Amino acid sequence: MITIDVNPIAFSIGSFSVSWYGLTMFLAVVVLVLWMVWQVRRETRFNLDNVITAAIIAVPSGIVFSRLLHVWDEWEYYSQYPKEILGTQGLTIYGAILGAAIGIWVYSKVRHFPFGRFADLAAPGIILAQAIGRVGCLLNGCCYGTETDLPWGICYVYPGTGPFGIAVHPAQMYEIMFNLAAFGGLWALKNRLKPEGSLFMVYLALYALWRFGIGFMRGENTDFFLGLSQAQVISVVVLLVTLPQIVWKTRWNRKAPTAVVEAPPPGPS
Repeated sequence: MITIDVNPIAFSIGSFSVSWYGLTMFLAVVVLVLWMVWQVRRETRFNLDNVITAAIIAVPSGIVFSRLLHVWDEWEYYSQYPKEILGTQGLTIYGAILGAAIGIWVYSKVRHFPFGRFADLAAPGIILAQAIGRVGCLLNGCCYGTETDLPWGICYVYPGTGPFGIAVHPAQMYEIMFNLAAFGGLWALKNRLKPEGSLFMVYLALYALWRFGIGFMRGENTDFFLGLSQAQVISVVVLLVTLPQIVWKTRWNRKAPTAVVEAPPPGPS
């Protein structure tokens, strides 16, 4: 069993406290923005302004959608304490992904740039940012798994973190490893699929499959619909949308062979 005895507060300045969760979320956003800056450097259809503006739009839209899905999932509680709806404790990864994607899609329509290509460039960076974010979940003591007696189970012993003193599956570590593996797979597929938007669809499908499966190990609220959690239901919807697109539309991007021009035979000397 692995013991985690970490204060979720990284540091405090007077009455202002900064959590490890907040720091990792901030680092994840920075990494994703830097990733996009790197990716668009050779693109003629995007520029640095597109990346910065997209980030400015994606962060708040992702937070708003993330919070809305969390409140919806825990409505039985928030209906009793409506003043807490506007709080920041409780976000969902799906809300962040879908909210940010919707915000950038609207921005792409306003600025007339191809959302599909932009999303393809972002896809590996998104899953990498998710891996970083899950480190924050691990230190914060949230998003843990069900009880286990396996030797790699984790036990939170810092007051107020996780299921105190109970060994649980390190679901956060499982997801970190999955996200890093998915990052490698998406990196290998980069610029190899068409039409534009296909790599982003593959990313959504991969994560949906993972999120559906890990939901059975997370001990989540399964009263949302048909014995499934909210995240699992969203995963099913995402798969119903993305898999037909991938099967029917996605194809391998084969580069046209380079024409070889033969030199004319030498003339008489």
